Amino acid sequence: MKIFKQVTANNIELTPYPFKRELAMEAYLVENEEVLSLDNENFTEVAVLDEEIALKKGRKNRDGRIDILSSYGAEYLAIVELKLGVIDDNALRQLESYLEQKKQFLKMEKYWEEEYEPKWIGVLVGSSVSPDLQEKLMQGYTYNDTPIAGIVLNRFRGADGNIFVISDTYFSYKYTSKDYSKFKFNNQTYNKGRLVNAVVRAYVDQNPKTTFAELSAAFPKEIQGSFGVFDKTSRAEQIHNDSGRKRHYIKPNEVINLGDNEIISTCTQWGPLNTEAFIENAKKLGFDIELV
Repeated sequence: MKIFKQVTANNIELTPYPFKRELAMEAYLVENEEVLSLDNENFTEVAVLDEEIALKKGRKNRDGRIDILSSYGAEYLAIVELKLGVIDDNALRQLESYLEQKKQFLKMEKYWEEEYEPKWIGVLVGSSVSPDLQEKLMQGYTYNDTPIAGIVLNRFRGADGNIFVISDTYFSYKYTSKDYSKFKFNNQTYNKGRLVNAVVRAYVDQNPKTTFAELSAAFPKEIQGSFGVFDKTSRAEQIHNDSGRKRHYIKPNEVINLGDNEIISTCTQWGPLNTEAFIENAKKLGFDIELV
C-alpha cells in the first residue's frame, strides 16, 4: 500500500523531498543543530561537536563509526545515529552498541573539557519510526540508565523552490529536583541557561547605568566556571567562530546592552552545581527564583 502525503503551509503546497543520502541529512543537522533539541528544559542548548567519528568495537565484533557527537549544555554528551528510512529496534540496537563504548570519547579531550564526567543520551534520527520503537520512546526508554530519544525528519519542497523540514520528537525524560531543569522567575518559566539570561537582564533593567566591570562584580566569573556568567558579545562570537561551538546566547534578541555601551552575552553552559551557585548569588541580589 502506498501512502500519499501532502502538506500545505500558508497556502503553499509542499511535496516530499526526502534526503537521498545519510550524509545529506547529517550535513543538514550540522548546519541546523537546534533541530536536535529534545524539549524545553535540559535538552535545548545543542552543539554538534563532530561527525563521522571512528569507534573501536562499536559494532559488536568490529569497529564502528558514529554519525554525530553533540552536547546538550554543560551536562550531556549525545551519540546521534542517523537512518535514511525507518528507525526501529535494529537501529536502536546499533545505537546501544555505540553507547557501550562511549567512554572512548572522554579520552579525546577536545570533546569534554569539564572536570566531572558527562551524563549521556542516545538519539535516533530517521524519516519515520516503527510503532514498537515509538511506544518505547514515549514511555521513557533507557539503556543502562542512558535515556534514548527519537527524531523523525521529513523534508518538503514548495513550488517556489523553498525547502521546509518538519521534525517530530519522541522522548520522555523523568526529571527530578536534582536535575534543576525548570525555574519560575518573574512569573515566567525558564530552563537553566534562559534563567541566567533573564536574571542578568533584569538586573541591568533595574540598574541601567551598570558597566561591564560592575556587572562582573555582581555576577563573578567563578559562579559559572571556565566561561563565566557572561562575556562581551564580540568575544562570545569569536569563541563560536573559532571552535564551532556556541557557548553563549549571541542572537540579537538574546544579547544585553550595558550602560557603558558594552554588549554582553550570557553563557549557555549550566549544570546543577553552577546553577545552584548562580541562584544563591541571585537571591543575595534580591531576586526571587523558584524551582518548579
